Amino acid sequence: MAQHGKKYMAALKLLEESELVDPKEGVRLVKAVNSSRFPGTVELHARLGVDPRHADQMVRGSVVLPHGTGKVRRIIVFAQGEKEREARDAGAEIIGGEDLVKRVQEGFLDFDVALATPDLMGSVGRLGKVLGPRGLMPNPKAGTVTFDIARAIRDVQAGRVEFRVDRYGIIHVPVGKTSFGDDDLLENLSAMLEAIVKAKPSAAKGAYIRAAYLAPSIGPSVKLDPVLAGRLSSN
Repeated sequence: MAQHGKKYMAALKLLEESELVDPKEGVRLVKAVNSSRFPGTVELHARLGVDPRHADQMVRGSVVLPHGTGKVRRIIVFAQGEKEREARDAGAEIIGGEDLVKRVQEGFLDFDVALATPDLMGSVGRLGKVLGPRGLMPNPKAGTVTFDIARAIRDVQAGRVEFRVDRYGIIHVPVGKTSFGDDDLLENLSAMLEAIVKAKPSAAKGAYIRAAYLAPSIGPSVKLDPVLAGRLSSN
């Protein structure tokens, strides 16, 4: 059985007396327990009171984080004609129609976000088996299928993040970097929780946020008080 290193064990000691913490303290702790030598990504892992096996309990959406993700994201755009020119003017580098669909089918996956105009979704839909499992399939609910392609590109560059509940009812999503200031990271976390709460399906019953954790790239996760995490979204 693998043994944890000294840094990891020291980080665990910081959490021994704080099983459940409020979000503000959670932000401080997740930075303290990060043991990477680089600015690690901070992720929110939230278990929701939904059963995603039922279509009316699926949770998904997107939000522009106030302070971005701290990561440069690679974008491809499925567009043609005037919208292709609009995308290029907005800063996108990889743009195309049927040619780009074929390129992805042949194995090109060197990107983080895929955007598309509605008129090309007939062709892009063929990529469902490739992009769907990777969470890259353009979707109107996530704001990645739109004719306002320039705005979508700006939103992604500014820090828009998509979220979607997995089959176990859990959302895994980045909310910033350990190099962010406490207030900036807390504001990002608040924006993400607010978006998740707004996406609550009407069919969901009982407690919505059942558990919430903040986790650094390397290091133990910090367990947030789910009630206080839910309240943070309304502040």
